[in-house]
Amino acid sequence: MSALKLKLVTANENTDLKESTVFMNTPSNDPCLPLVELKNVCKSYGEGNAKTSILKNINLTVKEGEFIAIVGFSGSGKTTLISTIAGLIQADSGDVLKQGAPITGPGPDRGVVFQNYSLMPWLTVYENVALAVDAIFKDWSAAERKAHTEKYIRMVNLGAAMTKKPAELSGGMRQRVNVARALAASPDILLLDEPLSALDALTRGNLQDEILQIWAQEKKTVILITNDVDEAIYMADRVIALNPGPDATFGPDFIIDIERPRDRTALNQNDTFKKLRAEITQYLMAIGIEKNQAVGTDKITLPNVQPNTSHHWQVGSSALNHPDVAKPRYLEFSQLSKIYPTPDGNSTVKVVDGFDLKVKKGEFISIIGHSGCGKSTVLSMTAGLNSISEGVIVLDNKEINGAGPDRGVVFQAPSLFPWLTAYENVALGVEKVYPHATAAERKDIIEYYLTRVGLGDVLHKKAQALSNGMKQRVGIARAFALSPKLLLLDEPFGMLDSLTRWELQEVLMEVWERTQVTAIVVTHDVDEAILLADRVVMMTNGPHAKIGKIETIDLPRPRTRKALLAHPDYYKYRESLLSFLAECEHTH
Repeated sequence: MSALKLKLVTANENTDLKESTVFMNTPSNDPCLPLVELKNVCKSYGEGNAKTSILKNINLTVKEGEFIAIVGFSGSGKTTLISTIAGLIQADSGDVLKQGAPITGPGPDRGVVFQNYSLMPWLTVYENVALAVDAIFKDWSAAERKAHTEKYIRMVNLGAAMTKKPAELSGGMRQRVNVARALAASPDILLLDEPLSALDALTRGNLQDEILQIWAQEKKTVILITNDVDEAIYMADRVIALNPGPDATFGPDFIIDIERPRDRTALNQNDTFKKLRAEITQYLMAIGIEKNQAVGTDKITLPNVQPNTSHHWQVGSSALNHPDVAKPRYLEFSQLSKIYPTPDGNSTVKVVDGFDLKVKKGEFISIIGHSGCGKSTVLSMTAGLNSISEGVIVLDNKEINGAGPDRGVVFQAPSLFPWLTAYENVALGVEKVYPHATAAERKDIIEYYLTRVGLGDVLHKKAQALSNGMKQRVGIARAFALSPKLLLLDEPFGMLDSLTRWELQEVLMEVWERTQVTAIVVTHDVDEAILLADRVVMMTNGPHAKIGKIETIDLPRPRTRKALLAHPDYYKYRESLLSFLAECEHTH
């Protein structure tokens, strides 16, 4: 093999494009060689006692034109793996090969799209993509480079937005620019590192379809990193599990023997899909349980004391024996609407129009719908954080007209005080609603709920030092510790990887089973909606969004994800929700 000197354009951590000179071996043209091959690849970070092994003995063979999905969880080394193939970091040992030649640095033959949008904010869509094209294809005429740039911008459906700057684009549109820029470099391999995980379900689905179209059209080889099992099965030829680090290794390959093109709704009735979905999910759950088995349980018991938000807290009676337990209209939404002024201030738009629902005490409701359908608006009005334009919300015979401690709220990003510990963040609310309890009783309440959500060993760690998953656990513990009349959860697990999300769903169900608090969760995740709820409320698209359909989930409790996947009615409920969302998509 002869050495070839290349001028490469790469993106550094600050998202600036820089030119670097590297020496690479000329790839072999042998058609029998795999396009990408990793042999016993190991990678560690740190030195001495602080050294952590991330990847250990990773072996991978990818054929030309293959679509591979690698599924794993936060901290499993997925980004390290993709960065090694991209040549952005070097392996400590083992071989990273492309067509038999070592990968010794980044190159335009490998297009990389990360989760975060690395765009120049002062440049237009066209200029962001042209920057890469002009640097890589310097020998082309200006007209050729312009036509090439425009081709890939149109390919990701951004033709009408060429002159817009990133600040004027939605998250999905920005990610489309990233994809266009990576493709415009005409790479042999497209490396996608969770590029869609921050997007809403509708945008994510649309971008999945665009990537699949491009893959088929351009005959690219694709390696997709994802923590979404459905995304992996829908898109890939082969799904490989990456076991959690340290010392992350590959688990089994799952061959996706499902004919293309694939239809999301039809997949729900496909026996091969169901089987693969159950196998991959159960494998990931098993390695997650194994990883977390070291955490012990504390034997703290909850004191028999009622919060001051309860009608009967002074007499010390149990909420479960109170006569309003089965009240069919414990929470009532009557013709609820929300009106906002338009940006120009000359008119108004009715976002939510006549939301009407009666909720029993102790019932768990999921609200699902596409982005912009008013799900979070309904929740924020219920929390008293957003004013009601028309209609009324009544909770336990009292009209809601502002925020109050009788409603516990958990948002997608938990609002913790970073300078306080997990314990102190929960204590703030507990002291407000249990002023009549003894200090020892308050301590037990705080520690009970923090232990229940798996934070018994980090009670006194500051919030700023906690991971996103741990912060969300503090938010859930705080909401439950208030013993609210109503628990409101707004996409509480949307920012978390699948394993953490599954764990917290189990925690939420377990604590809900004990408290039987009336709860509403807003989610875009069909499986989460079914898993948690007694009823799923489906909202039509906004503006003028209202309830389009209500599905009663008649599945036994307590529920687990594993039992759900095996239940004969599970896919019937799933199809009902997916069909509704698909109908809404066509009217979006």
